[in-house]
Amino acid sequence: QVQLVESGGGLVQAGGSLRLSCAASGFSAYAMGWFRQAPGREREFVAAIDWSGTNTAYADSVKGRFTISRDNAKNTLDLLMNSLKPEDTAVYYCAARNYGVISTSFTSYTYWGQGTQVTVSS
Repeated sequence: QVQLVESGGGLVQAGGSLRLSCAASGFSAYAMGWFRQAPGREREFVAAIDWSGTNTAYADSVKGRFTISRDNAKNTLDLLMNSLKPEDTAVYYCAARNYGVISTSFTSYTYWGQGTQVTVSS
């Protein structure tokens, strides 16, 4: 059974950093990603990584500021967020799909965590 549990969210000032983590169980060799959703907005792609961790993709809005990584030995997925902006405020979700290649579409992902709140103050 696939389970994903996010942690690391919180309140941070603009320009600060946070690291989100996702503890995964019940699968291997799945591509994974991070998505976010702010009030009144649709779910938005943030970053994705293939099964091996060698290929990554980022939304233009976070490119150069966020870094996605995975440790398959520990079954964890991380999102390192630097230079945070108020517009980054959202609930962040960890997701997995039962294929190894990257996808940037939320409809391609089968399994989701419960989400963790990130709030960036101005």
